[in-house]
Amino acid sequence: MHMDKPVVRDGALLIVRIVLGVIFIAHSWDRFAITGITETTGRFSAANVPQPKLTSWIVAIAEGAGGALLIVGLLTTFVAGALMLMVALGLYFVHLDQGIFIDSTHMGMEYPLVMLCALLIIVVFGSGRASVDGVLVRAEL
Repeated sequence: MHMDKPVVRDGALLIVRIVLGVIFIAHSWDRFAITGITETTGRFSAANVPQPKLTSWIVAIAEGAGGALLIVGLLTTFVAGALMLMVALGLYFVHLDQGIFIDSTHMGMEYPLVMLCALLIIVVFGSGRASVDGVLVRAEL
């Protein structure tokens, strides 16, 4: 059985988009409702993130909106690219000097590296047919 069939690719892209979207929305919810913007700002400040208060708001909004757009598959390639940039900056400012593994004392690089790879799949292969982008492309034909 060949796995290189449009329906398999589109199904895999849908699953990756949904999982990524849920994760980003959960992080946004955490920044707004659980940890809070004030604590997030303090953590960003401790990590020497530039403009920590503004960055906290930008990240929280981008995670929520970007996650929702990934799930429905709207502006998917652009959104995944923007989220890649945000995750890469988080990797640089927060995770880079923490080692590879995440444990009780270190925020290692493994999580952001996996997120970057998953987002790269979306950037390279697009949203697939099971998306708003896919419907809009077919409507143009």
